[in-house]
Amino acid sequence: MKQSELMQEAHLHMPQGVAENYRYWGDDKTVFIQHAKGCELTDSDGKTYVDFRLGYGPIILGYQDTRVDAAVIRQIHDSGTLTGFATALDTEVVKQIKALCPQIEKMRFANSGTEAVMGAVRTARGFTKRERIVMVEGGFHGLYDELMWKSDIENWQLGETRAPSVIPFGAGIPAKTRDLVDIIGLNDDEALEHIFRLRGEELACVLLEPIIGNAGSISATPQWLQRLRDLCDANGTLLLIDEVKSGFRVDKGGAQALYGIHADLTTYAKAMGNGYPVAAFGGRAEVMDVIGSQRGAVVHGGTYTANLIGLSAAHATLDILTHTNALQTVHQVGQKVKALLSNVFSRAGLAHAFAGPPSMLGIHFTPEVPQTYRDWRKTDSHLYNLFAWELIARGVMLEPDSREPWFFCEAHSQMDLAWLEDMATLALRAALDKSLK
Repeated sequence: MKQSELMQEAHLHMPQGVAENYRYWGDDKTVFIQHAKGCELTDSDGKTYVDFRLGYGPIILGYQDTRVDAAVIRQIHDSGTLTGFATALDTEVVKQIKALCPQIEKMRFANSGTEAVMGAVRTARGFTKRERIVMVEGGFHGLYDELMWKSDIENWQLGETRAPSVIPFGAGIPAKTRDLVDIIGLNDDEALEHIFRLRGEELACVLLEPIIGNAGSISATPQWLQRLRDLCDANGTLLLIDEVKSGFRVDKGGAQALYGIHADLTTYAKAMGNGYPVAAFGGRAEVMDVIGSQRGAVVHGGTYTANLIGLSAAHATLDILTHTNALQTVHQVGQKVKALLSNVFSRAGLAHAFAGPPSMLGIHFTPEVPQTYRDWRKTDSHLYNLFAWELIARGVMLEPDSREPWFFCEAHSQMDLAWLEDMATLALRAALDKSLK
């Protein structure tokens, strides 16, 4: 069935005709995938794309990686998928993560990044006996009502003295869920000092992505992150670092390994299982030990938590990342594409800047690397959007919004870089022409 026919039928059965909001690109642009292998997607019309979206980052090795899939198949064949009881594999996967991430002493599992963040925030509140939390502007921490508040950057003008309004992601989010959440700007020294002067004794945790996965990989400076760490320590506030996107991708030990600054609690998902649904949160043993079944303890659970499909995928993926050069390959191909695109942009006389590590590359049409989410307004996001759609038309899949990074996987090492450069050159030329009309 063709994509247009699938879209028409899907509208009869699902809102917008899709299983979740972010897959809907419009009736004429929504993509229905028929096949995925390596770094390529094939849609229902038979068109093939080299994919830099990678499902928003989970695919770190490649689609249908035979090593991971074989491990999952063995698990299903030998022991099944779910019993509702503990297994030896639970501990084995935690030990793998602890070997890569020294800040992790104890962990619990979840099924998604959203669930992992929910569990970590609840644990932070249970440990500190406090309720207020702070988020960093531009970060995304899952579809959990209390965290579904954001700065309305689209309706804020660069240079305005007032801060952007804080709005909910959409309808159905009670206004009261905003009452215990504060938002500060990344790399904003004054805002950081102010929030601790104002709320220091009330803050359960500060929650952030040091490399913001929904803001084009705009990143915290080491100095700002260290000051945040110090203020958390001084005020009895937990530092909760969300590595749902960066974990096991930007480094084997995640973003914290790059900074050398460690959190009290950390969340993981996405690359942890190369596309299989698995997530986790963990941290200091004394913090995690507030979770339990005794009266007054933090409750954590879930029917599908630590299901054997997700855990066997994580076990295989983490083993590959630990004992092979897979992640080095991912970084190398990201560096090559970064250089290739820089050449394309430079030949066209287009100011550009790259943010974040090469495995999770933010591309911004602006002369300087953005330091805050508000700096994103300095970028030519309209031209980027035109460029992205021209790439998609030529078989290069990415997210059209410049706030989404380009993700790379080990299988990208097999792609034709000369072809990609040609497609990027043609796409940029067409986008520039359209921007002048």
